[in-house]
Amino acid sequence: MSPQPECTTLGILIFPGFPMACLTSCIEPLRAANEISGQTAFDWLVISESTAPIQSSAGVTFAPDLALSEVEKLDHLLFASSPNSAFDAPSKANAALQRLIRNKTRIGAISGGVFPLARTNLTGDTPLSVHWCYEAAFQSEFPHIPINGSVICKEASITTISGASAVFDHMLELIEERLGGDIMAEVACWFQHPFIRSENVTQKVPAISTPQSEDLLPSQIAKAIAHFAEHIENPIQISEVAASVGLSARSLERSFKNATGQSPLVYYRRMRMKQARQLVLYTNVSIAEVAYMVGYATPGTFIRYYRETYGVTPVSDRRAKNSMRVGSDDALPSG
Repeated sequence: MSPQPECTTLGILIFPGFPMACLTSCIEPLRAANEISGQTAFDWLVISESTAPIQSSAGVTFAPDLALSEVEKLDHLLFASSPNSAFDAPSKANAALQRLIRNKTRIGAISGGVFPLARTNLTGDTPLSVHWCYEAAFQSEFPHIPINGSVICKEASITTISGASAVFDHMLELIEERLGGDIMAEVACWFQHPFIRSENVTQKVPAISTPQSEDLLPSQIAKAIAHFAEHIENPIQISEVAASVGLSARSLERSFKNATGQSPLVYYRRMRMKQARQLVLYTNVSIAEVAYMVGYATPGTFIRYYRETYGVTPVSDRRAKNSMRVGSDDALPSG
């Protein structure tokens, strides 16, 4: 019998407040692949900056297997965290990461983990997959890094994954590469995960206040929404949007209400508020600057619409989010 090849080892680097689903979506399909194949094809390590217990966003505490500085060899390392996470000792962490990269470790991130990954400055200007709910905050902090809208982005030696469901897809891809399509399909069926998405699939973005995603709306409405998204900082007139999609302003109003239950103006305003809330919760940008970044010349009108949309002022929303943080390392910006 030929010797069994060395197993593929995955490291999940967790920070306080990390999404627990991202961790389980990494581990469970690999565990199942080992069980189905009857071999230890995959191994995994839960890693943190130190070996202190780490509490997830769900309040469940995990004991890491190793500190990052102790890790010698990995095939893959994925950051899992909230958007606000950062290393306590960045220089020491970067040295450990650079050592792993020299040893051919493929680094990456899941969901909010893309923020501390980008903060290492190890990604350069490589395009990264950023979950749609973090795009505005990410672009504000890292304007030089291109955002890839697909569920999984593999560029150079970096893999970024938009969320927990997408990381399950990525694990299935690793299983297929290592053990073949039959094992991969059986793992997918174990977890009733029948639609295995390729890395090229665009993220689904929910339409505002409608029970469907934007890509399921009528084409002219979807195009109008795309125009709105391109004009957050510099607002565009509804009549201009109507003309760009080949409709009169009245026809757009009627079609938009039929498709979304809202007028184009209200929908457009809520898009701007949704982007504003990312900036309020996940950056330290001043409220006045947030107002400007979503197209309001003065904060007063912005604050009024924000309160109408979310029931609180931007300052109160930011403070409330701070008060719910999990551990001191997950503190959100204040002020």
